[in-house]
Amino acid sequence: MEVCFSRLRLALARMTCFFVLFAAWPVLAADGAVVFMYHRFGENDVPTTNIRMEQFDAHLLELKSGGYNVLPLPEIIARLKKGTALPDRTVALTIDDAYRSVYEKAWPRLRAAKLPFTIFVATDPIDRGQRNYMTWDQLRELKASGVNIGNQSRSHPHLVSLGLDQVRRELRSANARLAKELGAPADLLAYPFGEYSQAVQKVAAAVGFTAAFGQHSGVMHVGAPMFGLPRFTLNETYGGIDRFRLAANALPLPVTDVLPSDPVLQVNPPAFGFTVRPGLTSLAQLACFASGQGRTKLQRLGNRVEVRVTEPFPPGRSRINCTMPGPDRRWRWFGMQFFVPD
Repeated sequence: MEVCFSRLRLALARMTCFFVLFAAWPVLAADGAVVFMYHRFGENDVPTTNIRMEQFDAHLLELKSGGYNVLPLPEIIARLKKGTALPDRTVALTIDDAYRSVYEKAWPRLRAAKLPFTIFVATDPIDRGQRNYMTWDQLRELKASGVNIGNQSRSHPHLVSLGLDQVRRELRSANARLAKELGAPADLLAYPFGEYSQAVQKVAAAVGFTAAFGQHSGVMHVGAPMFGLPRFTLNETYGGIDRFRLAANALPLPVTDVLPSDPVLQVNPPAFGFTVRPGLTSLAQLACFASGQGRTKLQRLGNRVEVRVTEPFPPGRSRINCTMPGPDRRWRWFGMQFFVPD
C-alpha cells in the first residue's frame, strides 16, 4: 500500500511540474530574438531593396546605444533549439543576395561597430561575376573575419514554383559551391523572396539545414518552427529609426495550431486562425492587418483567434501581421507570408 501511495505522489508531482512549466511557457518564450534583413546599401536607384546610408548609420547607433544584445545568428539558433535563455532585446543582423554594396559600404561600418552578421548567398550571380555582386575573394575575406555565410539557393528562384527535385538540386548545388569556395557548406537557409511551402520546408530539413528564414515579420522564440523563422525587412520606406526601434524592441507572440498550415494558398481568401499560448494578457487588444486590406475583423474563442480576410489576395506574396501590447510599452508580434500561385 505504501508503495502505491509513493507512486501516486510521484505521479502527482510530475503532473504538477508539467502544468507549472506549461503555464510559464509564455514567460519563458519572452526570451526571443529579433532578426533584421537588409539587401542593398546606398543604392538609391532601387529603393524597394535599398537602405540609405544615413538610415543604416542611425540603426547602428541605436544598436550600440547599450540597450541591445547583437549576437551571431548561429548562436541564437543553437540556444533556441536547446531552450537556453537569451538576454533581453537580443538582435541578429542578416543581409541577402551579397550585393557589392555590402562589401563596400555596410561591412566597414559593421566591422568598426564590432557587430556580427550573416550574409545569405545565391551562388550563380557570384559564379557569373554578375555586375554589382560580390566576388568569391570578397566573400572569403568576410568569412575569414568571422562573418557567417548562409545559403540562398543556387539561382535565386521562386522555390514554390519548382518541383521538389529541382528545389533539392538548388539547395545542394549552392552548398556544394559554398563548400568548395569557402571551405564549408552553410547551416542556415534564407528562402528566396521569403517564399516556401510545407513541402519546401521538408526538403530544406532533409538537405541538412538547421533552420530557414522567410521574409515575414515576427520574433523568434523557443518553440518556434525552425524552418519558417521570421525577419523584419528593412528598406528605404520601412527603414526609419522609429520603425527600427519598434521592431528591435518587439516581443514574441507565441502561437500554435496555425491554419492554413501551408503558406501556399489553395483557398483564397484564407480562413486564417491560430491559438495564442495561455498566460498572455491584453489578448482583447490583439489586432491583425492584411496586405492591401488593412485591419481585419477577429473572432475570439478563449485563446483561439480567427482572422476574417474579406477579399482574395492577388497572385504573388501577401502578408498578415498581428500585434498586441506587451510589457514596458513593447509590442508582441506574429506574422505570416502567403503565396498565391498565378
